[in-house]
Amino acid sequence: MAANEDPKCLFCAIISGKVPSHKVYETDKCLAFLDIMPTTEGHTQVIPKYHAKTLGDLPDEYLSAIGPVVKKIALSTGVEQYNIVQNNGKLAFQHIDHVHFHVVPKPNETEGLVLTLGQNWPQRKAGNEELAITCEKMKNRL
Repeated sequence: MAANEDPKCLFCAIISGKVPSHKVYETDKCLAFLDIMPTTEGHTQVIPKYHAKTLGDLPDEYLSAIGPVVKKIALSTGVEQYNIVQNNGKLAFQHIDHVHFHVVPKPNETEGLVLTLGQNWPQRKAGNEELAITCEKMKNRL
């Protein structure tokens, strides 16, 4: 059962066993299961056993437990290259309101995440002054 369970949450239902899944790995704080709409073989979701909509809502004890599991799952795919993706909010492409980490194997150029720097990862040159201001803003929010 998920701590802070939401009865309408698909991932909480997977944790409780109400919805079946292909469990790859499980601890007392998190669960890893195969994605039912994978981008490639081994695409896995790693979720906390605590219902939190975003990373900012997740207690640190659950977050610290997920990192080692994400690593184990990534290595278990047998693929040397992979992406770890975690989205927060609809604008950031979060489709299930329960924190989750995608482990997406990248066996070749056409399978897994297909990103291009120009289209999917727009970059711009930031000046030193701009970076210093941003850095201070972020430090003040910590």
